[in-house]
Amino acid sequence: MEAVEPPQLVQYSQDYPTISPQQGPPQPGAQYPVPLDPRLQPSYDPQHGYTFPHYSSPTDPRHSPSIDSIYQHHPDSRKHVPSSHPDHSAYPDSRYGRTHHHRPVIQESKLPAHTHTSGRALHLIALNSPQPGNMQGIKGVDHQCFLQAQAIGLKGTFRAFLSSRLQDLYSIVRQNNRELLPIVNLQDEELFSNWKSIFSGSEGKMNDNVRIYSFDGRDVLDDDAWPEKMVWHGSSPEGSRQTDSYCETWRTGGHAVTGMASSVQEGYLLQQLPRGCSSSFIVLCIENSYTAE
Repeated sequence: MEAVEPPQLVQYSQDYPTISPQQGPPQPGAQYPVPLDPRLQPSYDPQHGYTFPHYSSPTDPRHSPSIDSIYQHHPDSRKHVPSSHPDHSAYPDSRYGRTHHHRPVIQESKLPAHTHTSGRALHLIALNSPQPGNMQGIKGVDHQCFLQAQAIGLKGTFRAFLSSRLQDLYSIVRQNNRELLPIVNLQDEELFSNWKSIFSGSEGKMNDNVRIYSFDGRDVLDDDAWPEKMVWHGSSPEGSRQTDSYCETWRTGGHAVTGMASSVQEGYLLQQLPRGCSSSFIVLCIENSYTAE
């Protein structure tokens, strides 16, 4: 067997001193002794035979700092810091115009009240705007007639000049007023001698040179608000309902569905001219019974 040589010894430099295991780290108390405060040393009482610990007085200002001294580095943001500038909060800045806030005043346009200048008669007046075939049913357009008549002080009951599913145009005016009273416009000019004459086979031919006015006083033939000088009626020349030509009881505005109309431009109210319900035409309102002004 070959002999094994012992490992070589490594010589460490003296620049790296080692600490002996018996030698502990230096104690700070040994190098820097802390002197004892005589005020904190116990005192001996010969009468009672034991010592009393010595405490500082609670009123000693050195041991009871004030609140201000504690928070002197944390200023209270709630405290008011006086400014060196004068207070001008009561005076507006002259650089900007002063803004006045006022509640808007809404002025309602009030139509002049109608003054009846002739004798007993029934009025035939147009709504203030053209209407398509969809008028929300006969009740919807009847309500428009009522409201617009009330707006100008007319006391009578106004109904739409239309036939519908449960209504013939001829029957709108009460029977005792169909022959005795003339039909007049808003200016009290006579359009027809009576209600019955409209359905006498003349297709509702009006008197010459007499115009139809809206509730707000406009001539429907001259005013551009009615580009089509046509009037809806949905009736036969005798005033009976046309079941296939009243825009499905005036509830649809479809182009494929039709309603019966007439040309006011030519002076007729009951011509048989079917038109698509998407069109917007004149709608008339008739006073169905006489009411004294």
